[in-house]
Amino acid sequence: MLNTARAGRAAAIATAAMLACSVAVRAQGTAAAPPATPDDSWKDTAEFAFVATSGNSESSTLGFSNKLWREWGLSRFETNAKAVRAESRTEPRFAVGTPTDFDVEEPDTELSAENYFFDARYDRKITDRTFWFGIGGWMRDEFAGIQNRYTAGAGLGNIWIDTDRQKWRTDYAATYTDEEATAEDSPSNDSFMGLRLSSAYMHKFGAGGVYDNITVVDENLKETSDLRVDMTNAVAVAMTDRLALKVSLQFLYDADPAFEEIALFDTTGTEIGTVLSELDELDTILKTSLVVNID
Repeated sequence: MLNTARAGRAAAIATAAMLACSVAVRAQGTAAAPPATPDDSWKDTAEFAFVATSGNSESSTLGFSNKLWREWGLSRFETNAKAVRAESRTEPRFAVGTPTDFDVEEPDTELSAENYFFDARYDRKITDRTFWFGIGGWMRDEFAGIQNRYTAGAGLGNIWIDTDRQKWRTDYAATYTDEEATAEDSPSNDSFMGLRLSSAYMHKFGAGGVYDNITVVDENLKETSDLRVDMTNAVAVAMTDRLALKVSLQFLYDADPAFEEIALFDTTGTEIGTVLSELDELDTILKTSLVVNID
């Protein structure tokens, strides 16, 4: 169940970060912004992925992501939303009746993977090669033991390459994270300050190909053993001006993963309670999707 106190506190932190960005913009006073161009309108890229099987095996996987952004003057604003949901039949079929007269029963499908993510980011250039920014975000991944994770932060960045065919930037931020685990007694239920390093690289190749690499490293300053890495490699090939096919591989690493509450049985098979079990450190998500570009 959503912890309203945590949610309210995290929302207030994210709001404060965005307000700080706004105040800093006003503090720049008469900083001259370049004239608006026809390219300063809102842009949107949506990705859709769906796989379903039926018959001898039954499963379905739905993936969706959306990136909405706008650049004007010295500023850029961007939001990202992602969702993955998978269901599959995990129990084997079984028969009910006698050896000569029986009915085959097929268990229902069950949720086997689910995660959601949303963030917002505001960037403001200081020079052609440096900028400051503010971020705020939320994620849920119950199969990784995370009921809610709220993050807010602010920092500085550098633009190393900025051409039509190649772009690369890195940035560095101080962050605040409020995390609520699915297990009530999990040590992952905590709030902490952190440091974030990130890199965003893009390279166009051929007539319509694009390679992207986005890497984010988060360090928990309260428990330095809690290091998290989120890296996505993606290749997209354009089919038309509006449509493209994209393959992406995401690695989610947590050096100090969350815990899940599981049933405990004695040697006779009798359930005697529950225990906390640490989850895996690494999750991978491979996704093939159709990309729709909207200007």
